[in-house]
Amino acid sequence: MTLSANQLKTEIIYPSSDGKPMAESDPARDYLIYAVEALDIYFQDRNDVYVSGNLFVYYKKGIPSAVIAPDVFVVFEVDKKKRLSYKVWEEGGKVPNFILEITSASTQENDEEDKPTKYSLLGVQEYFQYDPTGDYLNPRLKGSYLFEGKYQPITSNFLPDGVSSFHSEVLGLDLRLIDGELRFFNPQTGRKLLSHKETEQARQEAEQARQDAIPRLLELGLIEQIASTLSLSVEEVVLILSLDLGRRFLEG
Repeated sequence: MTLSANQLKTEIIYPSSDGKPMAESDPARDYLIYAVEALDIYFQDRNDVYVSGNLFVYYKKGIPSAVIAPDVFVVFEVDKKKRLSYKVWEEGGKVPNFILEITSASTQENDEEDKPTKYSLLGVQEYFQYDPTGDYLNPRLKGSYLFEGKYQPITSNFLPDGVSSFHSEVLGLDLRLIDGELRFFNPQTGRKLLSHKETEQARQEAEQARQDAIPRLLELGLIEQIASTLSLSVEEVVLILSLDLGRRFLEG
């Protein structure tokens, strides 16, 4: 039996994992997760922004070895959807616009020498590095932007409280070191971007604060303020208080 040319072709495999752990330390993993989640939440209303991390990015069709795996990256003007890997030729030629690497002992040399060269050739607009432990980078947070094919350093600003802040033109956000911890900030509102866990914790704390304020408002007879705090009408608050008093009378 004669095999056709198509049958003789070997399928090219683009692995979605190399079997290695996501990060070699707890700090590296924690900041990777924070950055991906915080940026994903920030761009959640943009269907043309893809945020991911620790994912294989293949940039040459037919050559599986032409691959990078940034800790955190953002791509604009592509569909927001789940991917096992990112293949540039399937995404209209779009490469990551922003990359952040969490530097550690095993990645320092690669992050400082090999990756900037590769990322600049690919056309990655901004490249940031962060060292959670402060053992490998000085300063611990660095940023650079692509200009005429080469990376130029982004100058940090020192805020009145001494915090070091780098502005990302690509993201429209600030990257700041708060007591050595990397955090993203919205420069328009001054608010810190939160992870999913931090968002839920903030919601619970706000709800608890609202509940804690009610007894004091009741003592002052400020029913309108209670209604405002609970986002209810005055009539609804009066009804709730009446039912509560009735319940207490029956229980007493």
